[in-house]
Amino acid sequence: MTWSVTLYIDYRSPFSYLVKQDAYALARDFDVNLKWMPFAIDLEGAYGGTVDERSERDWRKVRYSYMDARRMGARQDLIIRGTRKIYNPLVVHVGMLVALQAGDTVFRRYHDAVCERFWRGELDIEEPDAVRAHVIDAGAEGLTFDDLIATGDGARRCKEITEQAETRGVFGVPTFVLEDTGELFWGTDRVWLLRERLSVARSERISA
Repeated sequence: MTWSVTLYIDYRSPFSYLVKQDAYALARDFDVNLKWMPFAIDLEGAYGGTVDERSERDWRKVRYSYMDARRMGARQDLIIRGTRKIYNPLVVHVGMLVALQAGDTVFRRYHDAVCERFWRGELDIEEPDAVRAHVIDAGAEGLTFDDLIATGDGARRCKEITEQAETRGVFGVPTFVLEDTGELFWGTDRVWLLRERLSVARSERISA
């Protein structure tokens, strides 16, 4: 039996970066069809509005979140630098859709490169030419990316994915959804629970 798991991420979330190895391991260790999806979280709503509107309490929350991300990143030898603004994720999420369409190997190349460069402060994820270069370098079609951006189809698809995810109860990233049960697992610190569920299901299947 193959289990289906959907993973919602947002490239603006350091925790979506930090869950990467756990997600790869999940697909490797279990008979899992792992489906990655872009999900645009409401950063302004979660952290007190625009940068200028945030209260001191909101800023404490932001600073702590980044501190946690840096500490967790250090355990994986990953660099996490604070961003200079609240980015619009549309372009990089459209690039993600194109990479996914080209297959798992291409997607992983795109995902690894985009995450590393963005969190080092070396990539503007709002810049189409920069994201397009990563799409091509990963092995996907630049013309497909161009078409999705120019026609607005990419924006519509990303919006649909986010809206559909919200109807399922998704509110943040990273969120895994075990499709067989609809159960949600939110956050990097809940992956062990999902692995536990899959381990039990595998044992039950073997003993049946």
